[in-house]
Amino acid sequence: MRNPHSYEAYRSEMGELVRQQKTTGPEQTEEQIGYTKLDLQGLKRVEKQLVPFALKRNWLLVALANLVVVACLGLLLRWMFVAPIAAINYKFLLHGHSHVALLGWLYSALFVALLYAYLPPEVQRKKVYARQFWLSQGAVAGMLVSFPLQGYALFSITFSTLHILLSYWFIYQFLRDAKDLNLSQGPHGFSFKFIRAALFFLGLSTLGPWAMGPIMATGHIGDSLYFNAIYFYLHFQYNGWFTFAVLGLLCWLLEKYDLRFNRKPALAFFRWMFWSCLPAYVLSVLWTKPAAILYIVGGAAAFGQVVGLVLLVRLLYPLRKSFFGLFDNWSRGALLLSALAFILKILMQFSTAFPYMADLAYRQRNFVIGYLHLVLLGFVSLIVFAFFAQRGWLNFKSSMSRWGSSLFLIGLIGSEALLFLQGVLYWAGAGMLPHYFGLLFSISIALPLGILLFFAAQFLRRKSITRQPKAISELQHSEV
Repeated sequence: MRNPHSYEAYRSEMGELVRQQKTTGPEQTEEQIGYTKLDLQGLKRVEKQLVPFALKRNWLLVALANLVVVACLGLLLRWMFVAPIAAINYKFLLHGHSHVALLGWLYSALFVALLYAYLPPEVQRKKVYARQFWLSQGAVAGMLVSFPLQGYALFSITFSTLHILLSYWFIYQFLRDAKDLNLSQGPHGFSFKFIRAALFFLGLSTLGPWAMGPIMATGHIGDSLYFNAIYFYLHFQYNGWFTFAVLGLLCWLLEKYDLRFNRKPALAFFRWMFWSCLPAYVLSVLWTKPAAILYIVGGAAAFGQVVGLVLLVRLLYPLRKSFFGLFDNWSRGALLLSALAFILKILMQFSTAFPYMADLAYRQRNFVIGYLHLVLLGFVSLIVFAFFAQRGWLNFKSSMSRWGSSLFLIGLIGSEALLFLQGVLYWAGAGMLPHYFGLLFSISIALPLGILLFFAAQFLRRKSITRQPKAISELQHSEV
């Protein structure tokens, strides 16, 4: 049976012993002094265990800071439609916004999550991961400055290429350590299937950027080949790397808390999702009106993802009470919204398998923007928030964090509703909503404001991360 005292309580007790030692001074017996030294050594051992935890949490806060920057850039982009700023190139700023969102926020957050979930502390402490993380942050900072100033040019391409190379390094190092630890055969073997698939898709997605150089050099900027290379990257980032990573983290929680699930449908779910993700890229190129066979391939892939969704519902429904019981109310709400976003994602992809809907999605930019934000913010980011909150790394308990998360959700839901509503109105030939851009900008203010408040709350309550019950429970120091 585990000792019920948390690390925080243990540290408090040791601090009291130290104070007693200072006040009693020479009157202490040798036995008392020996006892105090022994307990201080125990405290140091526990603190050594917590070093990776504290360090990686600082990294998570860096990723969260990047999300604040992303939200601010997004708000500026929407202001450009209200009152354009001559000194700012909208397209260049958009490149900076998207790169920091994908690489500064989600790549960094998932980097931390994978290290925490799958590698023991002594492996997490390897300097190689610290080098990878901070070099990638340097590349993100370079992209944040260079893309808004020059678009795709020497410095921005250099920094984005550096990040790609760093991602290869991370994939290699992580899978090498995972092999040494025999993770595929361990207690988290099933969830690790999703992580391996996620890293495979991360590497595969980079073929898109590599293709951009020859495409641009041969004068194909702006044609179908150019855009299809971009869509290749986005597809395997959104539907491959991000999706499989967060699904793997959710399965990791099932394994962590020994929530028994039927492995046969679980494995079927993984296979349907993996093998349908590869040909589902075709859905992104149907706007070019290709040969009929590609519509069949895209339709089959989209149907495969619907099958995967059904299998996931069948897998999780019997566990719903136990699984949602792992989270507090705010994290539970975030998970429910992310589940809704995931369902909408699958259904929207399925709809684009039909030629009319594929052409509509291409012609109505609102649908594309709404879909991308639905997946990145509504599905993936909310699961990341819920995962780290469940582990005790993020605080949803303070009033500031709740105000921040509420504003963020209001901004997300409101802006998504406006984007899709305007897209429907364009499709119906009803024109533009009165003051549409002003409304979209106004509701979008809640996004950076909310995430900024949430970010600040993590510092105000920083010490609360060491409190029981979730993230530190496995670090409790003794058994009785």
